[in-house]
Amino acid sequence: MIEDNWKRKLFLHIQSNAKQKGIHVDFINGVEDHIHLLVAPKTTQSPALIARLLKGESSRWINKQQLCLQPFKWQIGYSVFSVSRQNLDRVRNYIRKQEEHHADGLTFSEELNQLISYL
Repeated sequence: MIEDNWKRKLFLHIQSNAKQKGIHVDFINGVEDHIHLLVAPKTTQSPALIARLLKGESSRWINKQQLCLQPFKWQIGYSVFSVSRQNLDRVRNYIRKQEEHHADGLTFSEELNQLISYL
């Protein structure tokens, strides 16, 4: 679980690590059990490559920093959606409001449906 006391530190680390790997993370936010990234990939960067690089390195970093009592591991899998330029601000705003969405008890499937409606 991603705890509030180190969540921002994690997001900054993911952005920094992504930048070192040539991956542009436009926006990032999340809650205790998942995160959202708005990424502008290069044509040579597949979603699978980006997920593997960012998830693998960040879980190693979290464990090295001993931020969790139990070993940290991301869940298997990820979701990817393409976003048109005219919807970038809407998606950024959606990601920005993660805490607000989940404070209302939003389930994963409800969130998925909501996210699809933003696109």
